[in-house]
Amino acid sequence: MEISWRDFEKVDLRVGTIVEAKDFPAARKPAYQLLVDFGDTIGLRKSSAQITALYKQEDLIGRQVIAVINFPKKQIGKFMSECLVTGVADEDGNIVLATVERKVPNGTKLIY
Repeated sequence: MEISWRDFEKVDLRVGTIVEAKDFPAARKPAYQLLVDFGDTIGLRKSSAQITALYKQEDLIGRQVIAVINFPKKQIGKFMSECLVTGVADEDGNIVLATVERKVPNGTKLIY
């Protein structure tokens, strides 16, 4: 399905740094609860991410990721997800996080 450029421009993709990663035992599929820092203007946002197959919690801290920050909040059990951390599936279906090649300020907007 094609979308217009105008539709794509509505998606707010930002870089943030994972500052916390906790187990999410209530999730239907194995997942972590992430806390992502998007800088002073946007602040901290929570996200649920099904990335347990390739990432250990301690390895996620300090990692910069690309996330959609303007989706509505989503209730996942008792957890409220406030952004969507992006990634792609590898050949086995495991999620590989979408990241930046070099460190940039938290909150930096993806330019298209």
